[in-house]
Amino acid sequence: MEIPAQSPPPDAAAPPQGVPRAGATPAAAAGTAGGGRATPPRPPSSLSPSRAADFMRCPLLYRLRVIDRLPEKPSQAATRGTVVHAVLERLFDAPAADRTAARARSMVAGEWERLLAARPELAGLFAAAEGAADPAALAAWLESAERLVDRWFTLEDPTRLEPAERELYVETVLESGLTLRGYVDRLDVAPVGGDLRVVDYKTGKAPRPQYADEPLFQMKFYALVLWRLRGVVPRRLQLVYLGSGDVLTYDPSEADLLATERKLLALWEAITEATRSGDWRPRRGPLCGWCDHQAVCPEFGGTPPPYPLADVPGARPAVGQNGTV
Repeated sequence: MEIPAQSPPPDAAAPPQGVPRAGATPAAAAGTAGGGRATPPRPPSSLSPSRAADFMRCPLLYRLRVIDRLPEKPSQAATRGTVVHAVLERLFDAPAADRTAARARSMVAGEWERLLAARPELAGLFAAAEGAADPAALAAWLESAERLVDRWFTLEDPTRLEPAERELYVETVLESGLTLRGYVDRLDVAPVGGDLRVVDYKTGKAPRPQYADEPLFQMKFYALVLWRLRGVVPRRLQLVYLGSGDVLTYDPSEADLLATERKLLALWEAITEATRSGDWRPRRGPLCGWCDHQAVCPEFGGTPPPYPLADVPGARPAVGQNGTV
């Protein structure tokens, strides 16, 4: 599908520059809010692609991130992804002719400094064992981010693109009352016919075929929300894997999105029941080795913290209530 260049609408929605994407990392949702006071636990009230994936992967992981809000250590890989996403978003602020690979590479260090100003604790990612700064490690990491940005130019030509939306927050309430929400990296709209292309950047490598369902489910989630909001089924879903240089596309149908909606409703019913009962089962899987919560996971000999909603009246969530979880 060819979506020609077009000018963005004057009312294009995007989060303020310099502000981390809401809900981008569980660690950002954990910790504190409102002058350092811990955010009180509350039942989940909406569903995003990331949290839906958490529950399908491991219900206990979902609980620890959404209800307990346990902090998670930042990682170089996730932080690199945040920086690269910011570069690819803000590159489109420049005129088309100026959207060059050299310009994009030059933006990497600045986006890192912007992120570091918002989250000073990230400096610890590049500290030597004794705690001193390690300039060589930071330089190597910045170079790795620049390589990912460079690879994007072999996959797409930003001089021929004028996204309708970048970092677009979307939210809709299904007829059932379930609130779905999330951020779309890029939305292209064809000026003739209005076809929608939903684009998501991944800084990792394309998954093996047996693991491809999860990122495709995420894209169908976004497509469902956009369909409910705009009344148009997106023509194409596009995953851009900068780590391996792959572009994967899928053209959804109404039947696909209706099946996705049924799956989300069933998922929400399971989350609602687990919230009520406090029964959040761990599930061992291939990503357990990267989980920050092994110390409190029964699969690794740990004990979860006391369930924080056990004594909360009306712990069963009000389906459809908008929230930030």
